[in-house]
Amino acid sequence: MNIAPTSSYVDKDDETLMACLAAKEPNALWVLHQRYHSILKSIIISVIHDETDADDVLQEVFIQIWTHAANFSSSKGKAAGWLITLARRRAIDRLRQRHAYHLATERLEKASKPSNAYEIESAEHDIERQDTQNYLNQLLQQLPVPQKEVVILAHLHGMSQRQIAVHMSLPLGTVKTRLELGMRKLCHVACAAHHKVM
Repeated sequence: MNIAPTSSYVDKDDETLMACLAAKEPNALWVLHQRYHSILKSIIISVIHDETDADDVLQEVFIQIWTHAANFSSSKGKAAGWLITLARRRAIDRLRQRHAYHLATERLEKASKPSNAYEIESAEHDIERQDTQNYLNQLLQQLPVPQKEVVILAHLHGMSQRQIAVHMSLPLGTVKTRLELGMRKLCHVACAAHHKVM
């Protein structure tokens, strides 16, 4: 946010700034960011306990504030309460996404690695595992190439996000986004495969 607000914006109260935001006045967003970014980030961190994710969520919150300012109504409460509620909800959403992501990751790894004990003990288990792996491989082929590449490097080759960024000459944020989008798409089939095995 590089816009320097005039003193007239700095002196406005939160509710007036929200009205300015609804009218798409960027100076108002700058002032609200200066007033609330620290407290909103602390609320987000208290939910997700991750500094990097907190920065991402905070950015999403201010984008949402900008795009949905017209939804705020001073008759329902203070602007500060509305901002805090948005931040908390975004943080909880990220926590849920992370949980789904980890579940999908675990299932993908289990499907891609042979389990010798089960293979020796039961041919039926081997067939189920192979079916699941084939199904996930089919889904991987349906992912956009950029997402497929990072998912394969991360979960089939065991590379960290930083290693992938270096390997592909990409910004870390780009790798993180592609991986999250790819895993989100894989999550549904991974869950289906899990219930099938159970």
